[in-house]
Amino acid sequence: MQKIIELKNIAKAYKIGTEVIHALRSVSLDIYKNEFVALMGPSGSGKSTLMNVLGCLDSPSSGEYILNGKSVAKMLDNELAEIRNKEIGFVFQSFNLLPRSTSLDNVMLPLVYAGFSKENRIKRAKEVMEQVGLGERIMHKPNELSGGQRQRVAIARALVNNPAIILADEPTGNLDSKTSVEIMALLEDIHKQGNTIILVTHEEDIAQHAHRIVRLKDGEVERDYKNENITTVGSRLVH
Repeated sequence: MQKIIELKNIAKAYKIGTEVIHALRSVSLDIYKNEFVALMGPSGSGKSTLMNVLGCLDSPSSGEYILNGKSVAKMLDNELAEIRNKEIGFVFQSFNLLPRSTSLDNVMLPLVYAGFSKENRIKRAKEVMEQVGLGERIMHKPNELSGGQRQRVAIARALVNNPAIILADEPTGNLDSKTSVEIMALLEDIHKQGNTIILVTHEEDIAQHAHRIVRLKDGEVERDYKNENITTVGSRLVH
């Protein structure tokens, strides 16, 4: 199996006034291509900090992060920006959509930064909107969509550049249970198509969709194990 992420003794400390907060303490973790991993833990366990480090949104205080064989610490700002745009797709709890833009424009945004022509941006964005079952909602703005539809738009945006890794931070946190199941079905299908998925959640039932579960506590890996009781739901992707 191809190792896509390698974390070696990653630590992250924040100074707040005179107090030092240790969000991560010597985390070592390998993630392989096409894995579906859940990062679990209660509030304050360090899972969101770890997610930010994995997504190149934050730098560790110490330790080494190897992404696709390259040391992240040695990358220039423009290289990191390119990785965030092309190699990693982000899905957030709060959707992070531009409120005044259509679904299509929201999905196209990463392609603008990637330098695609307008014609190719529209073509590719429409493809992924169809893929997540929102082909008829491309001109709707976020306030005209349900929570589940907004998260589908966010997933389409994450997929539009064909990233190797999808980072999903509490993707069902703002959704009801029925819609949560639909979103997890969509993530399962994306995983089956070859993406590596890293899911951050504090919900046990959501974590059970992952094939491997990493439990964090007080900034450290408490347990890292294969999920023997994977929850699966029906396909939600349009092929």
